[in-house]
Amino acid sequence: MNMKHLITFILATIVSSASALACTSVIITSKASKDGRPMIFKNRDTGFLSNICIERQGTLYRYVGIANARDTIPQEIWGGHNEKGFAIINTADYNLNEKNEKEELEGEIMRIALGECATLADFEKFLDQRERPLCVNTNYGVIDAHGGCAYYEVGNNGYVKYDANDPSVAPEGYLLRTNYGFSGDQTKNQGCERYLAIAEFMKKAQKDDNIDATYLITHIPRYVTHGLTHINLLDNMPETEKDTTMMPFRDYIPRHSTASCLLVQGVRTNEPAAFTTSWLYVGYPLTTVCMPVILNPGNRLPQTFISREDGTAWMAEKGLELKKRLFPYTVSNGKDYINVAQLYNKCGTGIQQKLQPVEAKIIRKALDTINDMRKKGKITPTLYDFYDWADNYIRQHFSTL
Repeated sequence: MNMKHLITFILATIVSSASALACTSVIITSKASKDGRPMIFKNRDTGFLSNICIERQGTLYRYVGIANARDTIPQEIWGGHNEKGFAIINTADYNLNEKNEKEELEGEIMRIALGECATLADFEKFLDQRERPLCVNTNYGVIDAHGGCAYYEVGNNGYVKYDANDPSVAPEGYLLRTNYGFSGDQTKNQGCERYLAIAEFMKKAQKDDNIDATYLITHIPRYVTHGLTHINLLDNMPETEKDTTMMPFRDYIPRHSTASCLLVQGVRTNEPAAFTTSWLYVGYPLTTVCMPVILNPGNRLPQTFISREDGTAWMAEKGLELKKRLFPYTVSNGKDYINVAQLYNKCGTGIQQKLQPVEAKIIRKALDTINDMRKKGKITPTLYDFYDWADNYIRQHFSTL
């Protein structure tokens, strides 16, 4: 289906979404990525606005992922990867099941799968053997350490697989999903505006040779061009941060309900699965910075991204504090209006403008550390040194905001 027909099809089936349980996602094969490593990406929209990074032992494998704050057991995981290089994300799907069917196990299934599955074949066997109804209405994006890359549109009674390595399914080498399945009832599609936005973003990224992990994780969650109206919030950048003009902010990829983002970068076929990396935001991506997380022998994670005594992550809570500046209108439908001047302005004093150089330095140091370990072929204590440095650097610079 070409872009013209795709847009016509989507616009003809748009259904306005009142739910906050929505996400935007991409899966990318090794042949489409810049460095030959497959990737899955998820921008998470949810009512649970405070998220944490968590690391646990599953039934068979250790895994790392994103969980809701205070769910420290955890019961549900909302994207992550395990020691075998198996990784999974999801988006809520609203057109696979009949109305009022039970749907509540999406996050629990991801937790169990991360602990039990090493390959796409394992995941398919896992789904095949589960009791029906599956109690889900979701699109699972999955990669493994053997180059596997696919979406599974999963409803209560089964699933349909879309293999991104099949040129007839994914001619560009990547696939997209928001909140509807291609195998479902097209009159119930939701998230169409964001589908248009991510489709346009990925088309340009591929043309510009930017299908790169750090580019995607830092740009997709901050892409403020609307897929349907094509309005870019930065086209008329306010003069100073004192500008109080409010702009409509609905159905962009980042939304008021965005709580975290995750990009799992897999490995090349000749690399150890241990180098699978989750690049993530545990807080609002417009007011936080990203961090790479790798499973390691010491079970160490960045302290600013994991739960404290109260069950919340330092980074997520700081991001929520800053987020209040973007959404000062707190009554009625205030979450649908943003003060762009607090985000970007011509004086360069917006939150994003202050955070970008901080994040860029973290990413540069992270890549130096990861590439050095790749050359040595093993995870080394330099990873812990990087985490310690990053925690201190983040605390220092966020204190000035």
